[in-house]
Amino acid sequence: MERLLQEIKACTICAHELPLGANPVVRASKMAKIVIVGQAPGTRVHATGIPWNDPSGNELRRWLNIDSDVFYDASKIAIIPMGFGYPGKGKSGDLPPRKECAPAWHPKLFSYLNHVELVLLIGQYAQNYYLCTNETLTATVQNYQQFLPKYFPLPHPSPRNRFWMKKNSWFEQEVVPALRLRIKEMV
Repeated sequence: MERLLQEIKACTICAHELPLGANPVVRASKMAKIVIVGQAPGTRVHATGIPWNDPSGNELRRWLNIDSDVFYDASKIAIIPMGFGYPGKGKSGDLPPRKECAPAWHPKLFSYLNHVELVLLIGQYAQNYYLCTNETLTATVQNYQQFLPKYFPLPHPSPRNRFWMKKNSWFEQEVVPALRLRIKEMV
């Protein structure tokens, strides 16, 4: 697995498409029981090489009710984005994750992750890839129980999603407590 992680960190498949160049961000261990599949690193994560090292990560850790020590313990939680490099800015936030990454690396990574009991699918890109559903993100998250015990779909915890959070108060009231209970059982 260490060799695979080094291959991923040296990957340049889409470097010519990335505005800040390639700096793949991933963390994993064969012992991880939880996998977080997010979208793609933002500029801060690209600069530091530390996944979820931004306000979105703070909110995700709050949802999970875990501290940074647990969150960044690769033997407990693997962090695998859909796109391993910062894709650039779009009209209303960052561009979508590059499509080359997940097919190139996810199957290889998951072949080593034999202890995984739960995969958190953060945002619609991860949900579409793994759940192959035609539902909206809201419907998918609202119906999270149908994807358990393996998958737990979540919205992106970005501050840009404040409007969605306000409009969908059931998420904090119903989904976050269920998520915390599931995480507490595993870490």
